[in-house]
Formats: sequence, C-alpha cells, structure tokens
Amino acid sequence: MAHQQYHDQILVEGSLSSSVRTVILNRPKQLNALSLPMITRLLELFLAYDIDSNVKLIVLKGKGRAFCAGGDVAAVVRDIKEGNWRLGADFFRKEFTLNYIMATFSKPQVSILDGIVMGGGAGVSIHGRFRVATENSIFAMPETALGLFPDVGASYFLSRLPGFFGEYVGLTGARLDGAEMLACGLATHFIPSAKLSLLEEALCKIDSSDPAAVCAVIDQYAQRPNLKEQSAYHRLDLIDKCFSRKTIEEILSAVEGEASNKADDWISNTIQSLKKASPTSLKISLRSIREGRLQGIGQCLVREYRMVCHVMQGNLSKDFFEGCRAILLDKDRNPKWEPSKLELVCNSMVEEYFKTMDSEDWEDLKFPARLKLPGCALAKL
Repeated sequence: MAHQQYHDQILVEGSLSSSVRTVILNRPKQLNALSLPMITRLLELFLAYDIDSNVKLIVLKGKGRAFCAGGDVAAVVRDIKEGNWRLGADFFRKEFTLNYIMATFSKPQVSILDGIVMGGGAGVSIHGRFRVATENSIFAMPETALGLFPDVGASYFLSRLPGFFGEYVGLTGARLDGAEMLACGLATHFIPSAKLSLLEEALCKIDSSDPAAVCAVIDQYAQRPNLKEQSAYHRLDLIDKCFSRKTIEEILSAVEGEASNKADDWISNTIQSLKKASPTSLKISLRSIREGRLQGIGQCLVREYRMVCHVMQGNLSKDFFEGCRAILLDKDRNPKWEPSKLELVCNSMVEEYFKTMDSEDWEDLKFPARLKLPGCALAKL
C-alpha cells in the first residue's frame, strides 16, 4: 500500500513511442505539497530521463488548483518533534539534490505554473528551462514568516532577478501574479489557462531536445499580459533604493522613511511583512541571497543545506518550529520569535548558520555525478 501511494502522488503520462513525458504532481487536496515520496520519485524519474535517449522533453504540472504550494514542512516538523532532526535533513538533502538535477538537466523541462507556486514548488520549476505562468499563477517564497529562509536554490534565482527585486520577494514573502512573474523573469512565458490544453497537445508532438524548437511551440500560444497598476514591479526604483541596503535594519529604516513621505498601501504592507517575519530568518535570508549573487547553483544549494540543517537541529534558534506551530498547526498566526528583535540577532549568531555542522556522521550535500552538464537554465535570467 505504501509503495502504491508513493507512485500515486506522482503520475506520468506519455507512451513509450513518444519522446515527451508529462509528470504530474498529484496531491491536489494538499495543494501538491511535496512529500518525501514525491521528491524521491521525481528524483528517480529525472535521473532516469537524463540518460534515456528516447526521452527528449519533460512537461511538469500540478493536479487541481495549485502547481505546488511548497515542501510538506509540517511532516518534517512532526519527524523532528519525535526526536530525529536527521529525518528532516534527509528530506532537504533529497529535495536540494532534485533541484540541482533540474538546474543542470540535459533536456528541456517545461513547467506549467497554473496556480500556486510557493517554496519547494519554485524549486522544482524555476530551475527548469521553460516556466509558463497563467492568470491563475501566484508565486511566493514565504519562508521568513515561517522561521525558515528562501531555500531550494532561491539564493541563486532570487539574486538574479532585476535590481534588488529578489531581496524584496525573499524577505517579505510578497505574492506575485503571472504577469509579474513574466516581467521579472521567474516565468519565461505567459499563456492564458484556456490555451494550456492546446499547448500540451503541441508539446507532445515535439520530437526534439532543441530548446529553440520547444520555445517556438510555446511562443505560438504566449501573450504579453499587462502589469496591474498597483504591481510592486512598477516600484522597482523604490525597491532598489530600499532593498539594496547592507542590513535588514537599514532596509526597514529606508522603507519606513518612504512611509513618512507618503501614505501608500504597498509601503505599509512591506513594513508589516518585515516586522512580522522572524528577525533571525530575515538576517540569514539577506546574507544568503547576497552570497548567492556570486555563487553557482551547486554552491548555493550546498550552503543552503548547511543552513537548513542548523534550522532543523534547532540549537541556534527554535523559530522554525514556532513558525510552523503558529502558521501551519495551531494557525493562530501569532508566532513568538526568539530573539524577538532585529538588534538582538548579532552577526556572530548569523555566522553560525553558514558553518558546517559540528555533528558526527553529518556531511555536506554532495551531488550525483552527471554524464553531461549543459549551462544552467537560469544563466539567462
């Protein structure tokens, strides 16, 4: 039964005679949140497809109204509470390995982001070559509100967004729609959801791994949507002015300074998001994104794995467990962070998250050897 359930959470369509495989995340009631069995199965499939010359293109989508709302962190917390943070570490080890395989995949991956794309959902899509947003897309990296940090290689892809938009998205957990995803480069195309079935039909007829051929097909259905008037992307100058600052305190102070100039919902929402987030999470997230600007995807994932293991172990801070309690379990949305203020999180505390774990039989993230490595799909972001 367990084995059956393991396969039911990931469905694969595509006949053996076809060179296209459509992989479907199938936990619609949980908004396709990634369980360990799902991650394990995706890893098996992508490693197999990478070396199978019959498979030339992967289409990845979600069942129901979400693409993927993230990793199943509630299950991870449950494991840790039962006394084994290493089970949590194993979850992230496999997830980050999958992110790396996708980022360095030898064939095009087309992710159809029709619905919610958050956290781990970004990890299994944004690293692929083609990301199709629709009018239903909602993207966010909400980790700082959970006592975590934008992981799954987010320090790589957020740091490559225009200006300091990645810092804004990663620190505040701001939600972006499909038009904003296209504008900032998180999506490569925007296609109305009514045309997705036509797109999938056309993709299934492609017998090529040539990204130009795949792109030409997607382009036939793509549109240029208008950004809403209140879109944060219209405020890129203001975002750059505030989020380019060196510390979280300076960023918050800069945004508050803008609030004193004019009453503005966007500014007050940004201040509120920063003030509600875990102070520790904000500080390690900012440093992570800044380091990511100068690192490759593999280096970012190795560093994020160190960081997440410190979070799982809980010796430096318990904010992750408190955030999960307040937002996912008790749902009182009132976490009690410790330390509770930014000024109480000193640089030496932040530094600890970036060190290797001082724990027997713990080791850094290592990636499987690959036959051929193309340039990372996100190099063009």
